Amino acid sequence: MEKLISRQLLSKVRSENLNESIKMFSQAKETRERKKYSFEVSIFLSHKHNETEIIKQAIALFKKLGISVYVDWLDSEMPKTTNGYTAKRIKEKIRECDKFVLLATEEAIKSKWCNWELGYGDSQKYFKNIAIMPITDNEGGTFSGSEYLAIYPIITSAYTYSTGTYYVEFEGKKVKLEDWLKN
Repeated sequence: MEKLISRQLLSKVRSENLNESIKMFSQAKETRERKKYSFEVSIFLSHKHNETEIIKQAIALFKKLGISVYVDWLDSEMPKTTNGYTAKRIKEKIRECDKFVLLATEEAIKSKWCNWELGYGDSQKYFKNIAIMPITDNEGGTFSGSEYLAIYPIITSAYTYSTGTYYVEFEGKKVKLEDWLKN
């Protein structure tokens, strides 16, 4: 297995071209609108809301690969306070997006919303179009996650200290992240 992605490594992806990342982040809604009329690949990014910086870094990584990323707090149709419509809208977006990725930080794994989204994503995307992106606190760190997370493909990196090639690994096989996203 390749190395898990650390917070430090993910931050380097974004800092490599910070101005471009900020521009891409601000254009996320426009990109999602274009998706309706094109063949652009999209992912639903499940995440813990209070981890804004790491979410922006993950978005930058996927944008660098030419992927449209849906995050609920950028959705103007989401209510300010969670309610039944929130759940309905999230279900719609999970179905609409081509892929589902759980940004699996320790906090996200504890989140009832992330677990609910993963369960729904499992029913809609399993197993070809769903992956876990474990984020470790330190370079070379390990991921403990809940037992049930072991049934999903995981996103890893070939590098510990510099950005480069990312993979999706599952049951002893690995494929480049770009290839997985586009298949």
